Amino acid sequence: MNVPIVQLIQGMLAPGLMISACGLLLLGMNNKYSLVVNRIRLLNEEKRNLLHREKTDQLDNNRLNNIELQISHLIGRISLVRNAVFSYSLAVALFIVSSVLIGITINTRTPGFDWLIVSFFYAGMFAVFVGIIFAAVEVWKGYRIVKIEISEVFRHQS
Repeated sequence: MNVPIVQLIQGMLAPGLMISACGLLLLGMNNKYSLVVNRIRLLNEEKRNLLHREKTDQLDNNRLNNIELQISHLIGRISLVRNAVFSYSLAVALFIVSSVLIGITINTRTPGFDWLIVSFFYAGMFAVFVGIIFAAVEVWKGYRIVKIEISEVFRHQS
């Protein structure tokens, strides 16, 4: 019962493409994770510098409040990025399992695993969808943080 290699590759291609797509999503999310972590570190350093000044004025106090508000929003944002990364990673694992099951089913000509293969594939697609929702909410929150930073600049220009 030799199966043509072309049929095997075709059967395993869809989950393989989804693994690749999730890899790209993971790359973007990991980059975003690094940027948010670096922003938190920079804000914390600026906060420490302001707190160690001997004299502080109202402008410094306003900036400290702004920094604390941004950090609190960034912490919420980093958890959304973490959840998106977890969802994409879970999706990759589910697609790998479905791909391996497709290969086993085709090689051994064992029917009956179809429902299991489809279940893993759909679960992977659902995990990607959940990751996309986390990523979308994270982008929305990122916009709010930029508005906080810009509001301080406009307040001082008035």
